[in-house]
Amino acid sequence: MNQQRVVHPIEEESFRRLRARVDTSHLAPLTRAVVERVVHSAADPAYVTDLVCDEPTLAAAHGALHTGAPVVADVEMVAAGITRRAAVCRLKEAVSGPGLTRSAHAVRLAYQQVGPGAIWVIGCAPTALEELLLLDAAPALVIGLPVGFVGAVESKAALRGSGLPSVSNISEKGGSAVAAAALNALLYHPYDPPHHQLAKENA
Repeated sequence: MNQQRVVHPIEEESFRRLRARVDTSHLAPLTRAVVERVVHSAADPAYVTDLVCDEPTLAAAHGALHTGAPVVADVEMVAAGITRRAAVCRLKEAVSGPGLTRSAHAVRLAYQQVGPGAIWVIGCAPTALEELLLLDAAPALVIGLPVGFVGAVESKAALRGSGLPSVSNISEKGGSAVAAAALNALLYHPYDPPHHQLAKENA
């Protein structure tokens, strides 16, 4: 997981062009990594001002991710977009019922499997995010980027209002690709375990 990632020349050129078009140099390191990868995944510079990130929150989630916190995706498309880490997705086993969508049921099933402390990546269904907020999931991070004209804005606003550690955006935009990209940014960003950092400081 911590092996150095080889970046393809096309990706290097794409990020060069992105940075020529949008100045992200003022952003803190993890925030910049997330914002740039989301912008890159959607070819949409508007995400620079649409995303809501917090550097200390990302730092804590980055550590949790690289020390084994499970990752949960709301749909298979999100899970497929996450590289270097298998993600739990229970949508295939989920069933809808009165007042319960399949996506919401999948969240319940996933929580029963992983318990507290997971990183949740929701890029499709607002009802999945709404269900997560009803659970006592104690997540390490919620990447809440569902897309749509019905419920997406409201569910993301509820996430921000919940006080849970999160990445979200303000508009109706979102989707599987950008949600996976936000998680991948944390996976790709170098991780320096605290004891290694302490050893450097004491050297």
